[in-house]
Amino acid sequence: MSTIQDRLRSALAGRYEVQREVGRGGMATVFLARDQKHDREVALKVLHPELAASVGSERCLREIQIAARLQHPHILPLYDSGQADTLLYYVMPFVEGEAIVTDFGIAKAVSAAGGQRMTQTGMAVGTRRT
Repeated sequence: MSTIQDRLRSALAGRYEVQREVGRGGMATVFLARDQKHDREVALKVLHPELAASVGSERCLREIQIAARLQHPHILPLYDSGQADTLLYYVMPFVEGEAIVTDFGIAKAVSAAGGQRMTQTGMAVGTRRT
């Protein structure tokens, strides 16, 4: 059985060059990839197949579509999305650094910079329009 990374490499060949896994969470796995059309590094986020199956691919694609319409200085834009070899994915700019949970989930005290990021994130989340 091939891995998710192998399946992505095969299904997205010619469009994205999937390089390596950079993170994993409860909902998705994130890969560093090269957007071959635009010659740039991107984050390719793939929803866990179990999640997509339990929630339904239509709902997941609808949520991705809503996320694509969000515009705020502290929200990364969505470049692309789709389904490849039954895997639901979306593509965003790749930003080097630690996950936000490192600042907020593990630390006992939040730094001033962490507090500022938390405020910016809250403001960005508040921009969602349905």
